[in-house]
Amino acid sequence: MKVIKNEPLPDRKECAGSLKNILDALYVLNGKWKLALILSLIQSSKRFNEIQHEVTGISAKVLAKELKDLELNDLITRNVYPTTPVSIVYEATGYSHTLKNIIAELSAWGEQHREKIKEGMRK
Repeated sequence: MKVIKNEPLPDRKECAGSLKNILDALYVLNGKWKLALILSLIQSSKRFNEIQHEVTGISAKVLAKELKDLELNDLITRNVYPTTPVSIVYEATGYSHTLKNIIAELSAWGEQHREKIKEGMRK
């Protein structure tokens, strides 16, 4: 994990800009499921039921809403194939791949946090 040392604190304007950027990002990625769905679809394209099976605990209603939100923000695409019955496949866009580093950092932090909590419970 990168630790910032001996760097001056940002001024008020820089803090306000950073806060606005973070709030914009959180607005798009808010909720319990969005990053998990993006990660699932970055691994491979999937149909609705495959996503629901992989991301355990999400209801069909919530999954449908989250997929629509992600599609509106250009993070996934919904491809409809004229088969019988109709096939719908969701896939990550190139834009969603810009989140790989963020997802990796969150994963590393989550692991570190889990270990910290376990240590605290052992004491």
